[in-house]
Amino acid sequence: MSLPQVDSLHAAVGNLAKLLDTVDTEYIPAGESAGRVLAEPLKADRDSPALSVSAMDGYALRFQDISQSPLPVRATTTAGAAPTHVEPGTAVRIFTGGAVPRGADLVIKREDTIESPEQVTICVASDTLQAGLNVRRQGENVLRGSEVLPAGTVVDAAAMAAVASFAGTEIGVRKRVRVSLLNTGDELAQPGQAVEDWQIRDSNGPMLEAWLSSLPWLECVRRLQVADRLEEVQETLTAAVQDSHAVILTGGVSMGDTDYVPEAIERLGGSTVFHRLPIRPGRPVLGAQVDGKLILGLPGNPVSVAVTSRVIGLPLLKQLAGLNPIMQPLAKVSVTDADDATLPLVWYRLVQVDANGAVRYAQTRGSGDLVSLAQSSGFVQVPAGASGPGPWPLYRWT
Repeated sequence: MSLPQVDSLHAAVGNLAKLLDTVDTEYIPAGESAGRVLAEPLKADRDSPALSVSAMDGYALRFQDISQSPLPVRATTTAGAAPTHVEPGTAVRIFTGGAVPRGADLVIKREDTIESPEQVTICVASDTLQAGLNVRRQGENVLRGSEVLPAGTVVDAAAMAAVASFAGTEIGVRKRVRVSLLNTGDELAQPGQAVEDWQIRDSNGPMLEAWLSSLPWLECVRRLQVADRLEEVQETLTAAVQDSHAVILTGGVSMGDTDYVPEAIERLGGSTVFHRLPIRPGRPVLGAQVDGKLILGLPGNPVSVAVTSRVIGLPLLKQLAGLNPIMQPLAKVSVTDADDATLPLVWYRLVQVDANGAVRYAQTRGSGDLVSLAQSSGFVQVPAGASGPGPWPLYRWT
């Protein structure tokens, strides 16, 4: 019997992703687009640089006038000033970013000259110089109309620099993905609330809400606790679907008598694409859709929730958001002092990463161990039947 492969997990996620509708486009001020997802390619509205500029502080001149050194300095140009003109047999003092004077075709950096207020002497051999030296040519970064960033790009800090440089006053981005969190279970109490020994404070809801808040292209519109009763699960799920693009539930997806999420989805008219995957933790995870919206049922144990929300939930939320690609290669790490334990499932094992970058398996007592979860840095993905140090793909919490 062949062991389950990671590819089968990716296939399950991919099959559900194909059924989900990407959120609509909206146009917002370009300066407010940080963290959003581009709905269309960002194209340059001008050449970059828009004209030829100096890459150095120095002197702009004609290459054919090098042999006439020293040269009289007839003008000074700075960044932000309109371009001037260099007369034959003269030089123009220029600062970094300044427009190269018309007629000039190279810049000699200050370190290679002897300066005086009225003239400049070139102190390097002429055979080390050439036309174009220290000049950033017009359009060498990008030409007007060329694509700078593709659709599906998150406008992070680096991308924001391009948006500020090349976009107009408005830019097309995807609307934020609206997500509802429903945490099922009669045993749940609110965080901070006094509890009986047979109750637990809801940790899944706050954990997921904290994670979702780190995704700027998404908004969590509600977080509710739901009792283990079919009618209540169905009613709350139906209401959440109405104004959300995605509903994430925790608990209620296993095989117990009070696990009502699968039936509630069926009553709602949703179609379940996968239920129970060959992974640990998180095997009972359920993926469904209704009218192109995501319904993701995660197991109730917190480690399972933390793992499946990243491995399965994140790519599906990216699909809704219009990100491209929804699955990206992960950095691989080797585990120090690894054991020889194996499972016939894809195994997501909690790890701790120290200040020196060394990765070790966390000591854990199972998928309900909140302490080991809180003390971990993330988890590695170990293929079914595999053991040893790896290297294995690493998922970081942050």
